[in-house]
Amino acid sequence: MLATLDVPYVDTTATDLVWALDHPPTSALAATVLPLDTADGSLELRILGASHQALLHTPRGSLVETVACLPGRRAELPGAAERRIGGLRYRFRARVEHPAADALRSRVRELRRRAELDGGDGRTVLAEFPAHPDAVTVLSMPETASPGACWETWHVYPNSRQIVMTSTEVR
Repeated sequence: MLATLDVPYVDTTATDLVWALDHPPTSALAATVLPLDTADGSLELRILGASHQALLHTPRGSLVETVACLPGRRAELPGAAERRIGGLRYRFRARVEHPAADALRSRVRELRRRAELDGGDGRTVLAEFPAHPDAVTVLSMPETASPGACWETWHVYPNSRQIVMTSTEVR
């Protein structure tokens, strides 16, 4: 799914991001809700601009993952984190790349292609800012045969030439 955000682009960097599991759901600028293989389970992938939230609901528990600039919170994006939340095992990974301008544009083209090839099944949502076409936020739930849920995100900050990539697994 491709979404053009009708909001001004505000540049940020990886050092401004907060990773949180205790932030309440925030109004989304674009979102997709995906059923899980488990009964009564769903994953909502939400774009908040240059940031994201993932809302997971399963019979064993629920969680809200937020990676965003959160006023009043100290910026912290760990490279890795693991938690037990109710009956869920949560595993988070993040890394920041600093590609050259041409490589960054190439990566954005690749992410757009991925969203276009999604075929409308909603597993990938890409949001772009019309004023800055290389500033995109992408969330995707890869197809997986194992129980639980997993998702990946890309936050592209072209002014600082950074790509923040996260991956999450919940079992």
